[in-house]
Amino acid sequence: MIVLDVTVMNVALPRIRTDLHFTPTGLSWVMDAYTLTFGGLLLLGGRAGDLFGRRRLFLAGIGLFTLASLAGGLAPTAGWLLASRVAQGIGGAMAGPNTLALLTTTFSEPARRIRVLALFSGMSSAGFAIGLIVGGLLTEWFGWRSVMFINVPFGVAIALLGMAVLPEAPRRAARLDLPGAVTATAGVATLVYGFISAAADGWGNTTTISALLAGGVLLSAFVALELRHEQPLLPLHLFTDRTRAAAYANMFLGPMAGMSMFFFVTEYLQEVRKMSALATGFAFLPTAILMFAMIRLVPRLLPRLGPKPLALTGTLSMAAGLALLTRLTDHSGYFPLLFVAMLFLGCGIGLAFSPLNVIIMSTVEPAEAGAAGGALQTVQQVGAALGLAILVTVFGTATRGATGSPAHILVGGITTAFGAAVVIAVLTVLVALTFPGRRQTR
Repeated sequence: MIVLDVTVMNVALPRIRTDLHFTPTGLSWVMDAYTLTFGGLLLLGGRAGDLFGRRRLFLAGIGLFTLASLAGGLAPTAGWLLASRVAQGIGGAMAGPNTLALLTTTFSEPARRIRVLALFSGMSSAGFAIGLIVGGLLTEWFGWRSVMFINVPFGVAIALLGMAVLPEAPRRAARLDLPGAVTATAGVATLVYGFISAAADGWGNTTTISALLAGGVLLSAFVALELRHEQPLLPLHLFTDRTRAAAYANMFLGPMAGMSMFFFVTEYLQEVRKMSALATGFAFLPTAILMFAMIRLVPRLLPRLGPKPLALTGTLSMAAGLALLTRLTDHSGYFPLLFVAMLFLGCGIGLAFSPLNVIIMSTVEPAEAGAAGGALQTVQQVGAALGLAILVTVFGTATRGATGSPAHILVGGITTAFGAAVVIAVLTVLVALTFPGRRQTR
């Protein structure tokens, strides 16, 4: 539910823009208000669960997420909707890392843990694609507000079941690293604001330059604080293991490249091809089906092959799918170009990221499971938010001053953004080459 909410709004964006009077570049804040808050506070949510109880943080987060979803569905203005998306992000940051930590500490036997972590990763990845299909169905049949309301019954059910079946976990007396939380969240948010400002006003704009510089300073301050703190929000020794550090890197780069597909393909299908929200949602069905197929395959293949072949195949497939999308034109049909690209991306995203959860979480101490899980989901969400902001900036730069029909200008910007996404995807391939082979992972 939490991951699905990253993309479930995509298909509804054109109608939200019309109803609540968003600007074209400002519309990306409907996505980034959630992903930035979620990603920026995941470290704090994971560490808070380690210290104050994972069950308690999980249930509180689900409760807040559910209430924020209800408020978002009632939003009369753009500001109200963005505020509810921020509140959803806070709730998701409380629940998300503690979900992963509860799984890691509950399933201690190695074979079962690998299976559970691979299943968790697969479900999380599939949530991106399923969100688009669900969003299309709900938007077409009941309007965009139903995309928010649908979380309410599921949230209530999760909270009731959680209170009934989740065990209490021991807590440790400690202090939270609040300065680290503030500098991390503010730094990433300021960077994203800078990129979105560049998309709207250009790289030479004073606001753009100031925001990018401030974001860099805040993130540098975050690292300095973490090095000094006795109980840091992000234990930097998690990155001292070369393989784990590479897995974190790909968990950052992969969504940075892959999330562009969901946002820009939705824009292409609805604005250029004039497809309905329902048809747009079902256009992503091949991606969703292949992701679910990978959920079944990865837990069986990972112990036999090790992470390297799976991650390498996945990242190559993702890069190939994005490369195909650079060939879109004003008149491209769904078949064959988009359909084949969807197949490559479904296979790629499904294979590329499931091994990363296992690499990261299978070697951490139980006491740091929340922090490690928070860091994992943080780099994933921050990568998605920064990637979307960067690619929206590339899109805005490519379309500013362009001539031709509106559809031609839009497609030119979209394909340029996909070209930048291919470059990022190639980096994920290079990182995947560093993962250990089968013999080293036994």
